[in-house]
Amino acid sequence: MKLSLASRIFLGYAAVLVTFGAVSLFSVAELHRNRLEIRLVSQGYLQLSQDAAALETFHTNQEKDTARLLEEQTPETRRALIRLTRLYYPPLIGERLSAASAQARQVYGFAPSSELPFVQELVWRFADLASRERAYGRAADAVYLALAGGEPGSVVRATAELRQQETSIGRDIRYLRAALDNRIRERVQKAEERERRTGLYIITLSLLAVGVGLGATVAAARSLRPMRTLIEGVIRIGRGDYSAQLGVRGQDEVAVLAREFDAMAKSLRAREQELRANQELLLRAEQLAAVGRISAQIAHEVRNPLSSIGLNVELLEEAVARAPFTTEAEAREARDILGAVTREVDRLTEVTEQYLRLARPPRASLTAEDLGELLGGVLDFSREELERAGVQVVRALPAELPPVLADEAQLRQVFLNLLRNAREAMPAGGRLTVSAREGTPGTDGDGAWVEAVFEDTGHGMSEAVRARIFEPFFSTKAQGTGLGLAVSQQILQAHGGSLTCHSSPGAGTTFVLRLPRA
Repeated sequence: MKLSLASRIFLGYAAVLVTFGAVSLFSVAELHRNRLEIRLVSQGYLQLSQDAAALETFHTNQEKDTARLLEEQTPETRRALIRLTRLYYPPLIGERLSAASAQARQVYGFAPSSELPFVQELVWRFADLASRERAYGRAADAVYLALAGGEPGSVVRATAELRQQETSIGRDIRYLRAALDNRIRERVQKAEERERRTGLYIITLSLLAVGVGLGATVAAARSLRPMRTLIEGVIRIGRGDYSAQLGVRGQDEVAVLAREFDAMAKSLRAREQELRANQELLLRAEQLAAVGRISAQIAHEVRNPLSSIGLNVELLEEAVARAPFTTEAEAREARDILGAVTREVDRLTEVTEQYLRLARPPRASLTAEDLGELLGGVLDFSREELERAGVQVVRALPAELPPVLADEAQLRQVFLNLLRNAREAMPAGGRLTVSAREGTPGTDGDGAWVEAVFEDTGHGMSEAVRARIFEPFFSTKAQGTGLGLAVSQQILQAHGGSLTCHSSPGAGTTFVLRLPRA
């Protein structure tokens, strides 16, 4: 399933937020664990270790004072030491044991589950020490009484019992202190290890979050990259350039928008071309209308005098034929002059007829015609003229061609114009290839076409000349009227076809006639 652009960007930044959120939660959790660890050590084990150290100090001093008391021989000094020992040590040791027991129970309330067995053991050991300290106090009282009674046997027995309890209590206090010190070192080492591990995890997760963020940014940038292409396309459209296509691939919204933009640009380009073609046709129609009106007026003003001149020339020819000349040379000179006048009158008459055809083109009478047969007839008719001009004609006409809708007379006129242009384009002779072919179906819904092609090996023409050859009165020949190709194109357009030209300097010229099939 393809995700939309908005969904991809949302998921990318959601992944970034989740990753950074995971890093933050992990950091907070580790900080909380470290805080509990620090509290356990600072507010628990350190204070209990201090209590154990104080108990060890008090017990050691108590042992020393008891030993001194047993060694003392002076009764007054012994009694003073007994009073001091009874008043000083039991309250101090009892108070410290009570504080340590309370502290151990308090630590049990906030210690993690992994430490509860050890804390429970501490509570039990402090309670046991308190009980044994009370027993030690009773044993010390027994020693004091034996000393006061003066019985040596009782003193020895009571002293042995007291020494045994002192040794046991001292050993347990040292064990308790050592256990607390070891536990503190273990917890500090674990806290340091956890801190290093936490730092490594945070750095790794942060780098992962940065990588996810960069990946999301790159993905978003790649998804939005076509937007700049789209903007540039909009700018080109605004400047009137409809030729470029964006060519953005993909299935997201930007790609779909780019394809729709390409379709819009293509439609605008086609509409612009159609509008330009229509404008050119309209302009050409207006030009032809104006030229036609002028041509009709000129033809009307010239044709009548030409008719009178022609009749008078004929009368003169008859008179010259009957007139007596002193020499044959004079008669031949008169006939040549009249012949030249007749040819010029005929040429001017043809020019006026062309003007009239341009001004008032005859309506085409379209019937089904064999294009190959028409071309063959025109080539046969013009063969001698082309051969005299040194033009070699190559026919490439298929045996069978689809019939075309055409006016035979008008189409023959177009063929003759093209043959004459080809002959004049090769004054030193050359090769003219005339072919016909069935065209492909048109894109404008008019059906299939049949094409006739005239290809010469003349001097060709430049692009500037080729662009104007269908304009009325435009000609590159000194004696040309510039009407032949204009009239030919007008005839082809009236047939629903077209006449196009392809040429380049030194490479000859090719004219392509396109006619609709019958």
